[in-house]
Amino acid sequence: MATKDFDARLWRPTLQPESADHGYENPRQETKVLAAGWKLTDAHAPFQVDTVWEKNVLVRMRDGCQIYVDIFRPRDAALGSVPALLTWSPYGKSACHTGGFNPLDMIPGRMGVPRNRLSGFEKFEAPDPAEWTARGYAIVNPDPRGTYDSEGDIHHFGEIEANDGYDTIEYLAGLPWCNGNVALVGNSWLGIAQWFIAAKQPPHLRCIAPLEGAGDLYRDILCRGGIPQTPFWDFLSGLLRGRNRQEDVIGMLKLYPLMNEYWAEKRADMSKITVPAYVLASYSTFLHTFGSFRGFTEIPHSKKWLRVHPTQEWHDLYQKSTNDELQKFFDFYTRGVNNEWEQTPKARVSLLRYNKEPLVNLAFPDWPIPSTTALTLYLQDENILAEEISETPKTLSYISDVPFQQMDADSEELSFTYTFKEPCALVGSARAVLHVSCDQGRDMDVFVQIRKADSAGKVLRNINIPANDRKTCSMPEPVDLINPLVYLGPTGCLRASHRALDLGLSNKWWPEHNYSQKQPIVPGNVVELDIGLWQTGIYFEPGEKLILKVAGHNMTLAEFPDLRGTMANYNRGKHTLYVGGNFASRLTIPIVPNV
Repeated sequence: MATKDFDARLWRPTLQPESADHGYENPRQETKVLAAGWKLTDAHAPFQVDTVWEKNVLVRMRDGCQIYVDIFRPRDAALGSVPALLTWSPYGKSACHTGGFNPLDMIPGRMGVPRNRLSGFEKFEAPDPAEWTARGYAIVNPDPRGTYDSEGDIHHFGEIEANDGYDTIEYLAGLPWCNGNVALVGNSWLGIAQWFIAAKQPPHLRCIAPLEGAGDLYRDILCRGGIPQTPFWDFLSGLLRGRNRQEDVIGMLKLYPLMNEYWAEKRADMSKITVPAYVLASYSTFLHTFGSFRGFTEIPHSKKWLRVHPTQEWHDLYQKSTNDELQKFFDFYTRGVNNEWEQTPKARVSLLRYNKEPLVNLAFPDWPIPSTTALTLYLQDENILAEEISETPKTLSYISDVPFQQMDADSEELSFTYTFKEPCALVGSARAVLHVSCDQGRDMDVFVQIRKADSAGKVLRNINIPANDRKTCSMPEPVDLINPLVYLGPTGCLRASHRALDLGLSNKWWPEHNYSQKQPIVPGNVVELDIGLWQTGIYFEPGEKLILKVAGHNMTLAEFPDLRGTMANYNRGKHTLYVGGNFASRLTIPIVPNV
């Protein structure tokens, strides 16, 4: 199918705004002034300065489609014209007012973000206008094409959404209150959209701040390792509001399970991004980690900075330290403030210790960290990882098609353990090369995970929200076993029929595969699978242990309780893993010395 043939796309319905949002308002255009100290409710944060709120401004796209945006800008005339921060996503123009939804309220303890930290006018996963107008910026919250009362159909990334972002940036730059400088900011969908929009090179886009965002809808989200993993995106799609239709990317995956031009359009071309970039990443998301690091590495210029934080993206977004640093970045590129931003270290990386406080903002000259070396550990019988190959071949097996709940208590998982004798920092992407066979069918899905255990062998979990913030927000203890709250360790997966490498996208640290064709396997025949695990940063003390797990199911915690047990298992029967002798099944881990 042709990339431009948008009529060939499948579509699904969206929710009508009236039925989905208690706070929904019709798109009446008006301008209000919210005085300093004004609050939506007593439970919300106040506006810090007099703020002009332009509601439901109509913006026309190049094809005539019109969308609504809300603009919040400081009233103070002494400021003169101000830059605009554009937040692009389909989640409504605010979290609690004029329509919009807020998954923070779905999680007890709100991810450690107190309700009174926010005004309720922030778009989900975006900066709060009540805070940022006081910092001298306009916040522009759009309802993109197809969302709420904006015209058209919702597109899940790609060409049309990127062009709409371009057109909106150029419209904002020409408004009398704008100084002609526009930046993009936000995480998740808001981060993903930035990769695509920035690659279009809008003339008045001055910089971007993708605060965690996938970069490839097929490889990062829907079909990682060639294995359809769609419950979360189906859940998300079922929440989107609009008058018309939305793109049915899950239906498209069923119709076109192999890589083609449609999916190629859903991969952002980072090499075309020319503006400065503040890139945020973490290890805790099962959606955005790889795209965040890929975005940083593939942007072709030097005016880019990476910060890897040790918590969870929603929690980090609303920390004062985060916003102070973002303001410094934006001030430099949109206001011309000489604040020496460009002296900031290019990569600042946090390392998780699980049973201790993390090591935060370790400075390095680049990512991947230039001093990284590789340590190869070989799988052996008796659940051992060792630095040498066992001369004796052995086989181990597990039942691949057992039900699983993604609650860190599933059965049929092989484990292999290595004990560190010296302090060790594992930083980057590990790589597992496994020799496996199955006794049934012409294909098999293999999942791997790295875990950390203490010196006594207790397998650890990392809580993503700091203890003080959990206490402040009355988060129940122990915290719920869901992925936003608890990080187990990096994971990887691969469908055996996609074991052929894509040499153009693979590199020293990452094996990317060819998803445009399949190579079926023969039951009982051994195949070699080269499986990349997403980036991580884990610090090990002497005596602490690394555990490699191998299974036929996803071992990441479910994103929300309602998603437990919803992931499909496509396997059949028994998988056999071959170790020792001629079968050099192994794990190669990236080590950064002298941390």
